[in-house]
Amino acid sequence: MTFSSASSSSSTPQNVGIHPRNYNFDLEAALSTDWHGGDPFKTAFFNALSMMFPIGEKAFMDSVKAFKDQVTDSKLQEDVKGFLSQEAIHSREHRKYNERLCELRGYDLEAMEGPIRKRIAWADKNLPPIARLYGTVAYEHYTAIMANGALSNPQWLNGAHPAMVALWRWHAIEETEHKAVAFDVLQLAGATVKERRMSMIFVTRYFVGDAIRNINHMLKRDGYSFWQRLKLWRSGLSFLLGREGILRPLVREWTDYFRRDFHPWQHDNRKLLEEVKETVGPEPQLA
Repeated sequence: MTFSSASSSSSTPQNVGIHPRNYNFDLEAALSTDWHGGDPFKTAFFNALSMMFPIGEKAFMDSVKAFKDQVTDSKLQEDVKGFLSQEAIHSREHRKYNERLCELRGYDLEAMEGPIRKRIAWADKNLPPIARLYGTVAYEHYTAIMANGALSNPQWLNGAHPAMVALWRWHAIEETEHKAVAFDVLQLAGATVKERRMSMIFVTRYFVGDAIRNINHMLKRDGYSFWQRLKLWRSGLSFLLGREGILRPLVREWTDYFRRDFHPWQHDNRKLLEEVKETVGPEPQLA
């Protein structure tokens, strides 16, 4: 495997570039509909994920920036620059996505973003910078394994509107490219295995809770009764965690985070990354 040299602080493979693709997605035709094959739960699940990104990715950027002065290795400096650029564009595109979605469908953006914003504000005031970086690294593991799942299994988005497929595939590619950057900065900052493990437990609680809250908000605003929502959740949990559920294969990858010797590129999906990038081209015109 062609990883960075042992003298480098970067664990990102030498043949993986971290370069922002400055896309602007036209999602107007999709967002007013149940764009995932007409399925309200599948649509709400992906929309709920999007609701977490603009505020979350800004927090991820801030947590890495807090340690930029400690990054003296030229390779990792370039990795950090690419990470910040990619995340800035992700935040921008998901901000547009979320605001327009709420306008079109009558969702309350503040009801979904507010708890996340308040939690981050509390962390900024009360926790040391390294604690916030631990949180970023845990969230980045979630995005990395979900990105790999989406790229490995196109059926995740079978029947979805083409513009939404393009957006989620773009996001997954870039999350894969920069999946080790925050981790590498955390190693420089003095990470311990115990605190890394503990942070994942806290992050899992909030990640799952935010997703459930946002899905319920959307389905309720879409006019589904309690019993209708219960039925949608039953079929939705089968989609997520059933025998063929999209998230079920990710459980083992999630548990790898608790290994003492873990680092993100132990999940070496460079071949998949290159195959997927060839199908979309270097800079498709999506808007």
